[in-house]
Amino acid sequence: MVNNAATVGRSGVHDYVLVRASAIILAFYTLYLVGFFVITPDVTFEIWQTFFSGLVTKIFTILALIALLVHAWIGVWQVLSDYIKPALLRGGLQFFFSVLLLVYLVAGSLTVWGV
Repeated sequence: MVNNAATVGRSGVHDYVLVRASAIILAFYTLYLVGFFVITPDVTFEIWQTFFSGLVTKIFTILALIALLVHAWIGVWQVLSDYIKPALLRGGLQFFFSVLLLVYLVAGSLTVWGV
């Protein structure tokens, strides 16, 4: 058995399930938003703000944001581990993208809960 410090206990099956689950959540969120536009012929700022101030929409948006970030992290990790061979560069890029995704999570949460 070969251990790789970059995997941090992850497995291909784990990543596969997470990517598929996050894709399903994102697909349902997209349908939710499309449904909103279909049943709301005239979208004004007030209607948009009312829609996003609802608890169900806030929770679903945060769930979709987390799913998007999980999906992105696994994709970035796969690309970096496949194509960036120098460990220091790969580690630095993984750190950069980890911080960036955390910033997106904080900014997205503040935006959603600020409505």
